[in-house]
Amino acid sequence: MTELQNLLFSMRDEDYRKFQCGLIPTVEPARVIGVRTPQLRALAKKLKGTDAADRLLRDLPHTYYEEDNLHAFLIEGLTSFEKTVAELDRFLPYINNWATCDSLSPKVLARHREELLPWIRCWMASEHPYAVRFGVELLMRHYLTDAFDRAYPREVAAIRLEHYYVRMMIAWYFATALAFQFEECVGYLEGDALSPWVRRKALQKAVESRRLSRAQKERLRQLR
Repeated sequence: MTELQNLLFSMRDEDYRKFQCGLIPTVEPARVIGVRTPQLRALAKKLKGTDAADRLLRDLPHTYYEEDNLHAFLIEGLTSFEKTVAELDRFLPYINNWATCDSLSPKVLARHREELLPWIRCWMASEHPYAVRFGVELLMRHYLTDAFDRAYPREVAAIRLEHYYVRMMIAWYFATALAFQFEECVGYLEGDALSPWVRRKALQKAVESRRLSRAQKERLRQLR
């Protein structure tokens, strides 16, 4: 066992481990130590710029779920756009759960939206489901307001990877997009651009959203 793994086990919370295992069914319980996210984020800040951080970024795949999350938080701490996307491209194929994927949010990406788009499209075309999920999430997070383009929902709707967590992200994307670009995106729910499952989930999430008006929700209810 490495020095870092010993440190992670010293931070273990067994009750939290049991709770976490129930949330991430795609991760084998033996891979979960049980370290809380705030502790992992604090550790990532402490390790930033050290040889231990460099080793963790180099050594893939990792043994434990917490090592994956620590890896994600170290990427978040990078300040160079070029290094960040290069490290993301290396790491995304090794992600095997929604929690690690969705916790990964490097701030530097928001300042380079034009340069980021080719990377997003590459990830959305990947055979790795969590790379696809991450790409769609970036479009949802950074490209629904002033940077929106009607091509983006079309590209998301074209994804046909049959993976539960990819389909859930596509539904989440359209439910969120309706709050910002209702008229541009409602047609995807009125027609057959989306699979029946994704369309149903997107409608459910949108109707439950507090961001949509009563009239918009009523229009969506007519589509169920």
